[in-house]
Amino acid sequence: MSQPETAIEIQVLPSLAVIPAAEWDACACPEAADGFRPLDPFTTHRFLRALEESGSVGPGTGWQPSYLVARLGGEVIACAPLYAKQHSQGEYIFDHSWAQAYENAGGDYYPKLQIAVPFTPATGRRFLVKPGFEQIGMGALVQGAVKLATDNGVSSLHATFCTADEAAAGRQMGLMHRISQQFHWENAGYEDFDSFLAALSSRKRKNIRKERATAQGFGGLIRALTGDEIEPHHWDDFWVFYQDTGSRKWGQPYLTRAFFEIAHETLRDDILLVLAEREGFNVAGALNFIGRRALYGRYWGALERHPCLHFEACYYQAIDFAIAHGLETVEAGAQGEHKLARGYLPVTTHSLHWAADPGFARAIAEFLKAEARAVDEEIEILTSYGPFRRTGEDHD
Repeated sequence: MSQPETAIEIQVLPSLAVIPAAEWDACACPEAADGFRPLDPFTTHRFLRALEESGSVGPGTGWQPSYLVARLGGEVIACAPLYAKQHSQGEYIFDHSWAQAYENAGGDYYPKLQIAVPFTPATGRRFLVKPGFEQIGMGALVQGAVKLATDNGVSSLHATFCTADEAAAGRQMGLMHRISQQFHWENAGYEDFDSFLAALSSRKRKNIRKERATAQGFGGLIRALTGDEIEPHHWDDFWVFYQDTGSRKWGQPYLTRAFFEIAHETLRDDILLVLAEREGFNVAGALNFIGRRALYGRYWGALERHPCLHFEACYYQAIDFAIAHGLETVEAGAQGEHKLARGYLPVTTHSLHWAADPGFARAIAEFLKAEARAVDEEIEILTSYGPFRRTGEDHD
C-alpha cells in the first residue's frame, strides 16, 4: 500500500494505552473536535479503553485487542477496533452456523478477526478515517486486516454494525456484505411525547398511554439521570440489575464491575441512566449512551417485576429524552419485535465479511444472498404492521 512517494504503514497495537487519545479520536470522532458530542461514543478512545482497563476485553475474555493503526508519513490517518476472537459471543451478528459448518469440514473457525465494538449492536463507523483520507484510509485498513488474517492463518474477518457507506465501499473491495435487521425509533420533529402519540393509530396510542400509566403507577419514582446527576452509588444498584439480566441472557455478564467505575469517571457525560426507585431503593434501571444524533439503549435489569416498567424505562423514557434533546433516532438494541407496537420500526443493519478458504467464501456468499432476500421481505411485512396512523384515520 503506497502513495507515489510515501508508504502507508500498518501497525497492530495490543492496547490503546500505547496511542494518545487525541491521535485515535482524530480518526474515530473528528466531528467532536469542536467540543460537541461524537456521533456515537463507542469507538472513542475513552470507551474502548474503559473496556480494556476494566478487564471486559483482554486475556480470558475471548476478545483480544489487536487494534489496527494506519500511518502516512508518521501521521495517523486511520484506525480500527480489531479483536482476535476465540468465540462468537457478544457480537449480535450470528455466525454460529458458519463456525459449525467450517469445523464439520475439518477446519478451525476460531480464532477469527472481528472489527467491532464489543457487546454493542449499534451502527457506527468501524473503519475510522481522518477527514481527507477516506479512500486510502479505509483501503489501508481492509488490506491490513486481510493480510493480518492471512499471515496468521485465521479463518475469517468480520466487520459488524458498520455504516451503509462502509458496506458499499467494502463490497467494492471484495468483501461480502451481510444485512440484518433491528428496530429504531425515528424523530419526525415531534414537539413532545403527545405529538408522537398523535402520529399513531388510535389503538396503539391508547395502548401506550395505558402502559405508561401502569408503569408509572408501580409505587415509586422514575428518574432519568445524566452527567453529574449520576452518582457513584447508582452504579452499585445498576450492577445488580445488570448481573441479573446478564446471567439470564448470556450465562454471565460481559462487562465487569470495574467498567462501571471507569465509566463514571470518563463516560458519564455520554450516559443516560434511567432508574426506578421505590420506598427509597432503586429496583430497576436502564442504561443508554448518548450520541450527537442518536440515543443508544444498551442494558436493562430489575430486582422487582412490575407490569410495563421495562417498556417505560427502556423505550418511552428514551423517546422522551430524544424529543427533549432534538435527537433523530433511538436505537433500542438487538432483536425484539415487541418494539414495533411501541413506535420502533424495522431498519437494515450492515456487516462485512471475508473468508480465507475460497470454497467456504462461496458458500457464505450464497447464504448471504438468500438471507438478504428474507430480511428484506421481513422488514417489508413488519413495516406494514407498524403502529402509525394510516392516511385518513381520525384522531381520538
